[in-house]
Amino acid sequence: MKRFALLVLCLLVLGGAIIPVFASEEGKLLIWADDTRSGIMRELAKEFTTKYQVPVEVQELNFGDIRDQLSVAGPAGKGPDILIGPHDWLGQLIVNGLIEPLDLGKKAKDFTPVALSAFTWGDELYGVPYAIESIGLVYNKKLVPKAPKTWDELVATGRKISNKAEQRWGFIVPHPDPYHEFPIMSAGGAYVFGNNPDGTLNANDIGLNNKGGVHGMQLLKDLIDDGIMPLGVDSNAATTLFKEGKVGMLIGGPWVLEDVKKAGINYGIAKIPLIDGGRPRPFVGVQGFMVSSFSKNKMLAKAFLDEYVVTKETMLALFEKGARPPVYNPALKAVKDADAKAYYEIASEGIPMPSIPEMNSVWSAWSNAIELIFNGKLTPQQALDEAVAQIRIAIDQSRK
Repeated sequence: MKRFALLVLCLLVLGGAIIPVFASEEGKLLIWADDTRSGIMRELAKEFTTKYQVPVEVQELNFGDIRDQLSVAGPAGKGPDILIGPHDWLGQLIVNGLIEPLDLGKKAKDFTPVALSAFTWGDELYGVPYAIESIGLVYNKKLVPKAPKTWDELVATGRKISNKAEQRWGFIVPHPDPYHEFPIMSAGGAYVFGNNPDGTLNANDIGLNNKGGVHGMQLLKDLIDDGIMPLGVDSNAATTLFKEGKVGMLIGGPWVLEDVKKAGINYGIAKIPLIDGGRPRPFVGVQGFMVSSFSKNKMLAKAFLDEYVVTKETMLALFEKGARPPVYNPALKAVKDADAKAYYEIASEGIPMPSIPEMNSVWSAWSNAIELIFNGKLTPQQALDEAVAQIRIAIDQSRK
């Protein structure tokens, strides 16, 4: 296996598919980070080296390449001691034995529970979380002075704003996009995968087509039928309409705010309104630090994380660079940015994006179902039943 991985690594490097990578060396730490985080890591590396006389190398890679390169480099005896990435990499990394369990000890109590949950597999923690993101209700205060608390209030407010002839809309959720539609489904109890007794996700238990999922999709279809939401609006188009002042409320994440601010829109951020008393729970993405199973310096790597990453100063530096709320409470308390605090409050009640490999089999069928529902081709129950059947087939095929 090791010889094969080394051969594949060489072929990929020669073919230009990946950049050459350094190897973990005993007594020298190697960190893989993208351009957003590499500068901060280099500063920490200098401090660590000064204190412990242990050299630390920071290798900058494209964010999207880190996981796939570890899959090849690790078994070949190359790759990092520490890598930085999102929690939804866990499935591929853990199943292939590429990352090491971690223990935060007493410091665990200082982290947001949902962030720890995102990096937990069974009863083992596999990452030190540092930032969180999700979507929420972004509203134009000129059109919606006060955020609605319930779905009925959202519908009533949206109806007052909407004028199809003038292309003015009360509400938009980008579609077909399961990531954005999921909170409306989750309010009634829909879920992607259930749980096994040990806490891991059960890919054989799919809950997208349960009562809550069907009801959520019907509510969104009703908005289209009532002229409150336009049909066929993706994320870019939705943001454009909002910044042009033509939309009262938008489901969106912090990434939409730069354009909204430039447009001079007076906006607010709130939780998605309650649906029949249930709280919509968006998917949550968490960024964190992981330790390679092939590291020759596991104790040093864990010491680096414990002493130099899990600090208020480092977590705030990462926040300033990445603009995502910290999940380490001492740093979170120091954040003054109102937008970051609002998104943190939303994300803290969210659901970690499923990280098992079977999630790759979900998106296409789910997206197709949303399109069929919104276009009136199938009822929500029919479309979601069909999607779940297709997902099961895709999962079975992926296991062969």
